Amino acid sequence: MAHRLQHLLAATDFSAPARHAADRAALVARESGATLDLLHVAALAPLQKFRRLVGAVPERIEQQMLDAARDELAALAAVLHRHHGVAAGVHVRSGALLAELAAQAGESGADLVVLGARGASFMRHVLLGSTAERMIGRATRPMLVVKQAAHEAYRSVLVPVDFSPSSERTLRDVRTLAPGADIVLLHAFEVPFEGKLRLAGVEDDVIHCYRGAARKEALERMRALAAGAGLEPQRTHMLVVHGEPWQHIIEQEQEQDCDLVAVGKHGESPVEDVLLGSVTRHVLTQSQGDVLVSV
Repeated sequence: MAHRLQHLLAATDFSAPARHAADRAALVARESGATLDLLHVAALAPLQKFRRLVGAVPERIEQQMLDAARDELAALAAVLHRHHGVAAGVHVRSGALLAELAAQAGESGADLVVLGARGASFMRHVLLGSTAERMIGRATRPMLVVKQAAHEAYRSVLVPVDFSPSSERTLRDVRTLAPGADIVLLHAFEVPFEGKLRLAGVEDDVIHCYRGAARKEALERMRALAAGAGLEPQRTHMLVVHGEPWQHIIEQEQEQDCDLVAVGKHGESPVEDVLLGSVTRHVLTQSQGDVLVSV
């Protein structure tokens, strides 16, 4: 049985895409019964730079900026309450974005952090910028990157799997976030050293035979994974394909009409803990729908 979401944290910079993220977070909170907090991290660095260059700046200016942000956040919470019936808590912090986001998530006990895909400040390049890679690469809890306006609960989720513990965690998070959605399991494989095998004169029939055996084994493992995760057979579709994983993920997102792609962070080494895995990075930058990154 899937775990139930308890608490969501949606970060916003008041841009339109960030409002989509807050709206999606409220919809998920309503459907799951979870509580919701909204967070805005105020960028006071320009004011501090102005103070260094110009000199005395009234201290009240900084407080006025924080008060204005708090008012805008409260107005957003009121809109979400009208649309979804969810009463969101509001939090305004100032300081380093990553540190403040992590601190608020820890203090609130959030089990899902929701972000917009683009925005006016730090979210402007959330899909490509180093800030986003650090944000997600260092995440200790699942993060939902929202790209589309939220009109309904997720209907169909594409879940690329590699049969590692990461695949199991991702499926767990999918069932928690979207318990009513159909699930498309996708495994993409490549023949190890296929190019060298061809250069060595290995015949195509042998390579095709290997592909067939690899596909059969992957389907068996996929069935075992689905059964272990408690997926409903009638709502689960399984695909095993040959080729570059990220290309098939982007292709199948459209082919299967999925509105959410769920991937693992794949931080299996100290280096990968800082830099996102290449597949995850490609999915974040090129997918059309929302992306759930599991940890």
